[in-house]
Amino acid sequence: MSVPTQAGAEAMRALFAPKSIALVGATDKSGWSLSTFDNLRNHGFSGPVHLVNPRTEVVHGQRAHRSLSEIGEPVDMAYVMVPTPAVLPVLREGAGLGIRSYVVLTAGFGETGPEGRRREEEILDFARENRLTVLGPNGNGYINATAGTTPYGLPVPAPLVAGPVGVVLQSGALASSILAFAQARNVGLSLLTSMGNETMVSVTDVIDYLVDDPATKVIALFLESVRQPERFARVARRAARAGKPIVALKIGSSSIASHTAQAHTGALVGDDRVIDAAFRQLGVVRVHSLEDLIITSGLLAQVGRIDGRRIGVVTPSGGACEIIADRAEQEGLELPPFAPETVARLKEIVPGFATVQNPLDVTGYVVVDRTLLGRALEVVADDPGIDAVMLLSDLPRVPPADPALTLAHFGATAQRIRDANRPVMVAGNILTDITEFGRRVQEETGFPYVAGGIEHAMTAIGAAVRWSRDLPEAARPAPPAPVTQPVVHGPTSGVWTEYRASRLLGDNGIPVVPSALAATEDEAVAAASRFGYPVVLKAVADGLGHKSDIGGVRLGLGGADEVRQAHHEVCAAMRERGLTGIGTLVQPQRSGGVELLVGVVRDPAWGLTLAVGLGGVWVEVLRDSVLRLLPAGAEDIRRALGELRGARLLDGARGTEPADLGKVAEVIARIAELARGLGPGLESLEVNPLLVQGSRVEALDALITWH
Repeated sequence: MSVPTQAGAEAMRALFAPKSIALVGATDKSGWSLSTFDNLRNHGFSGPVHLVNPRTEVVHGQRAHRSLSEIGEPVDMAYVMVPTPAVLPVLREGAGLGIRSYVVLTAGFGETGPEGRRREEEILDFARENRLTVLGPNGNGYINATAGTTPYGLPVPAPLVAGPVGVVLQSGALASSILAFAQARNVGLSLLTSMGNETMVSVTDVIDYLVDDPATKVIALFLESVRQPERFARVARRAARAGKPIVALKIGSSSIASHTAQAHTGALVGDDRVIDAAFRQLGVVRVHSLEDLIITSGLLAQVGRIDGRRIGVVTPSGGACEIIADRAEQEGLELPPFAPETVARLKEIVPGFATVQNPLDVTGYVVVDRTLLGRALEVVADDPGIDAVMLLSDLPRVPPADPALTLAHFGATAQRIRDANRPVMVAGNILTDITEFGRRVQEETGFPYVAGGIEHAMTAIGAAVRWSRDLPEAARPAPPAPVTQPVVHGPTSGVWTEYRASRLLGDNGIPVVPSALAATEDEAVAAASRFGYPVVLKAVADGLGHKSDIGGVRLGLGGADEVRQAHHEVCAAMRERGLTGIGTLVQPQRSGGVELLVGVVRDPAWGLTLAVGLGGVWVEVLRDSVLRLLPAGAEDIRRALGELRGARLLDGARGTEPADLGKVAEVIARIAELARGLGPGLESLEVNPLLVQGSRVEALDALITWH
């Protein structure tokens, strides 16, 4: 199947904002047809909707034309519901009439097998040749709530709430569920698109369109796969520069290890972890449920950027305070103590039996004094040690006897939120639908979006803080390709074991422990004498990756006799296994410090991926590692080191010498740049361990695998 072509901005605007639509294959026998027709008529589409059916004169109570040609007036978009073999003829007829935009509901293409793929290729070739824009096939269409244009094949219930969230889905069946949940939580949508097979118009094309769409503040994605990683990365960075968050639910999180069997790195780099690393670097917020997709998008559309993770919490419930405190820790948020002046001001407001602390429980006295919660919010929002405020406040569900009092109360709180010196995020206690009266309160008072339920709200707040933190990095243009050509000796094929791999590192400015290759016992002893005892002796053979698995690493050899015996035993063990190119490598013994693994693996979709973790023989047991897609600079690598669970070891835990993190990051960045410079033939490059002792950083072992 061909990679989808890039649809231009003008073509996308024409697709999503037609002035007239033809439903081709319209019939009373199809629920798809009836739903599409009703959606266009019931949700505000003001242009003509032409029906085309060659065998029926009246469809859905309206005259039907025998063909597109019989319509006799301009048509901006055709919504195609004909049998699979008839789709291409419809496109041919439409192209001749000047119709450039198409939504193809019909299935039976690439998803069905070789014959379907052939038909899909024909559609793509014809569309390219005739400059058509085709959404689908095998997709329900789209809902442009901003324009009231709803060529969508499943029922769209009222109310269709227009708003700031654009939704792009690689799933037709879930689109209606997401729409229903967004409506239930009063999250307005700008555009919802069901992509189908993405034959021509891709997810990336729609994201590109939404980045420029003034009605869209946040882009929400349901992804089964990222089909064009390089284009996706470019568009995601463009969204970051525009300050538009992308929130993505990417399914398929099973761990599939890298194909690089020789390197320990392969055990650390799975498909899903690479997606996590890619999304983080690109400023894409990853969520793990449909509810979080909509709730997080709604919150980000409301509050935008939050410059810090220090949250002040105002609630009317002590129990909620405990839940929020637990979830804040899980999300990496801080709930710092209030400043003394804040405490003093709050004590003047809350009842005497309340405890003034963060999170703040203003108590059930809110039933007596309805202004209490809002006044406390005002004070907390002034606290100099707080970056944002979380306010726990549900919308009313049932209209009281006098709605005017409720409207006045929520209106006053809404004004305080607008006037606050910090961003205010509102959350409800539990996840429930917003009622008609709740919608009315929001509409008439300007009360902000309410994230549904403490659990989902805390997920959304954590995501908003992380997105804000990662935004500057994501908005930067990607670094250019390396200019310096690496020094490489010998053919780049097969597996380069330690001696050749370490030489490559050293030739390219990366500090490497001294070593000498020994074919005989005498050569091993001579090398050990030059380095000084104790020494390390390691097995060398063609294609031998993991030496310790065959007892091929001998540590702490203190004299010539020990070296002779170790050389003899290691070589004998390799001869028994039928290995070739047998010898040993002698190195000075290093002790102390922290051992790291630095590995680069080529991911089939995203390219070179850097893994940094605690190294040595425990790599695959501890699995304490962080990933970054390359290119990654020294600053980003230094931040990555801080994300390790064992990061305190580098800080000098328990009296050990603190590592020079700047130097460590610089050496790792050099390894990463070397990997980039080695070109597409590189499959993996691993340094394990990279020994760190204060400002001394030295590669003790290395392995390179070429395609």
